[in-house]
Amino acid sequence: MDIASLDAWYSQSQRRVAVSLLMKRIGVTRTRAECFVRLWIYLSVKQLQEKQPRVKPPLAKLQLLATEVQCTHREAAELFYSDSDRGSDRAAGMMLDKLAALGLIKKHFDGNATAIEVQPIYEILEPAAPENPTKLKLDDFNPRCDAIPVANLLASNYNWMNRSTNTVPHKIAKILRLLASQYSKGMRVLRRSDNLNPVGFYLLYPTSSESEVNFFNDPSKSLHLSSISDIDPFKMALPGDKNCQSVFVRSWIIEPQYLSEYRITFLEDTQKVLVEMQTDFLNLCDLYTLMIHPMYEQQALALGFLKTSCDSQLSVYWMYLALDRFLALDIKQALKNL
Repeated sequence: MDIASLDAWYSQSQRRVAVSLLMKRIGVTRTRAECFVRLWIYLSVKQLQEKQPRVKPPLAKLQLLATEVQCTHREAAELFYSDSDRGSDRAAGMMLDKLAALGLIKKHFDGNATAIEVQPIYEILEPAAPENPTKLKLDDFNPRCDAIPVANLLASNYNWMNRSTNTVPHKIAKILRLLASQYSKGMRVLRRSDNLNPVGFYLLYPTSSESEVNFFNDPSKSLHLSSISDIDPFKMALPGDKNCQSVFVRSWIIEPQYLSEYRITFLEDTQKVLVEMQTDFLNLCDLYTLMIHPMYEQQALALGFLKTSCDSQLSVYWMYLALDRFLALDIKQALKNL
């Protein structure tokens, strides 16, 4: 199946939506997501044509396969790399191994061909919303209970960096507990009211004046949660530091299914906590953030953040907003068009 056939059965715009949803999973890069969606379409069509040889495109939607479907490495290579000069049977086999390791498929080799079973991908299958949706509540970050689930939540921001699905959350959890021991006032969560699990988190980091130069350097040099280095490029300012002028929004994230309903609530809470932080740091006036995940770009622009410096190697960039401007915002009005 080439690209033209893929487009006929499941349009490029439909595939793009599915890829974006998949990339929120830990370890799922754009390339892996694209390969998986292509594979799912191909196996669906292949299974459908076995029962209905005269069936015509398109597919109404992607559904779970009724049974395993055979797919050779040669078929997978043609599917994954039909629009590329690169790609071999071996590369396709390695991609299938990676998709299996990520839990997207199960595969069994019978000595001749590989039988593949697509796993339930609820982001794409779109299950019905529960009749009584879970309510969320604002709360302080609890390093004893929240570090691990928040670490896994934050790791989804770094999928595109192709880090290990194990080491990144482990490192993030250690960093979160360290930061909470230094200054926890700027660490807040949105948690479910039923099981108390956090589904939203932000981290407001009072920045020592000696670290402010990082806001004007390549953004990739300031990545810490996703970097290999154990050395944090930023030093935290401690309460009472009159030279501290900047707050670094190091994290601000809500699980996608809760974002539209709780975005304003969480941003208004952010304003409230920043006002409280001003009692500890009397000269705060600057607000910086690193734009890492594109789903928050429109939100940042609507709030008035300005792009200041891009990166020469990665698609991340610094954004700035005067703290007084942010605190004066009517959040509901600013985000009325989102």
